[in-house]
Parts: sequence; C-alpha cells; structure tokens
Amino acid sequence: MDMLDTASLGKRERNRLNNRKAILDAARDCFRESGYEQTTIRDIIRRTPLASGTFYNYFSDKRDIFVALFRDFLDALRTLIRSAHDMASDERDLIRRMYASLFLAAAKDPVTYELAHRNSQAIRELFGADILDLAMASMDTHIRSLAADDQLRGQDPDYIGAACRGIAYEVSLRVAKRVQQRPQMADEEAQRATDFVTGFLHSDPFGSREPHRRRA
Repeated sequence: MDMLDTASLGKRERNRLNNRKAILDAARDCFRESGYEQTTIRDIIRRTPLASGTFYNYFSDKRDIFVALFRDFLDALRTLIRSAHDMASDERDLIRRMYASLFLAAAKDPVTYELAHRNSQAIRELFGADILDLAMASMDTHIRSLAADDQLRGQDPDYIGAACRGIAYEVSLRVAKRVQQRPQMADEEAQRATDFVTGFLHSDPFGSREPHRRRA
C-alpha cells in the first residue's frame, strides 16, 4: 500500500470514529433529557449531522447504542482501576483508589452509569455480572488480604465486603445524580465522595461514647 492509500485509509478511520462518537454523544444527550424509553432513533439522528443510512452503518437499534455506551464506560473504568492498582501503596490505599475510580467514572458519564443501574438484568445477560460486580470485582480479595494481615480488628470480612459494596452502590448513584445537575463539578464531586467514604470507613462515625439512651 502506497503513502496515498495509507493517508486515505487514515482519513476514513477518523471519519468512522467521529461519526460513532457523534451518535453516542447525541444518544447520551437524548437519554439524559428524555429518558431511555422515550428516546427514539429519529431523536438521536436529529442531534447529529448524519443521514439515517449512515446511522445504521454503526448501530442497528437503541439497545445496540446502550451496549456501546456501556462498553465505552467500562473501558474507561477499567483503565482507572488498573491505574489504581499500579499506584496504590498498600491495601488500604488501593481500596480508596478503587472507590475513587468508580466515583470518577460515574461523574464523567453519569447518564450511562444510571442507565446501567436501571438495566442491571440486561447488563448481567450481556456481561455475566452487574455493573457493581464489574467495577468492584477485586474488592473482596483486598478486604480478605487486610483480614489476613489482622488489619480489620477482628471484623467479619464478608460483612465488610457487603458494606463496602453497599456504600459504593448508593454513593456512586448519588454522585451521578449530582453531576447531572452540575456537570462542571464532576471532578470535585468524585473527590468529595471519595474523601467522605474513606473517612467514614476509617473512623467511628458514631463516636466511641456510650450510646445515648432514648427517653421512654
């Protein structure tokens, strides 16, 4: 292949990627404004400069778009988690960084994150696990490592793992909802959530005093 052919192929590939991104960005905007169920393919196409025929070169239906959005989200999340593993100084730091990865991914693409939660059964059928399992797959391993090193002060690692997942589930959804209202605060909201959760887990949130007795 000569240089001219290579340049031409590069341009086609760039156009393909740009068209795909335009469709996914338009779909994300439509889902945010109107909801997944109410959005039609026509609504999405109208948000792009593309013709209907071009659209169907990339996606066959709305479910196909949802899968593509989630795959892109999951790729971004996995990149963040790999970075967390590479940069963590110890097991506690790794758990903090894993929370930070999840919260940042939710903040960067809150629409897809909420869609994945609302369609958890579809995610399980497509990927073999729901979004939280995919996001926190190695959390239990690291919690058990802490338990093996006697860093959990005798607490049950199964309960701790369940609690950590519950916190991740609720807080990440709250991050996504807040960022949809204030998109410019995505990074700050993810950091705020991370600081809160790790501070909560590493402290006694109700204090070490005797419990306050309620009046009869």
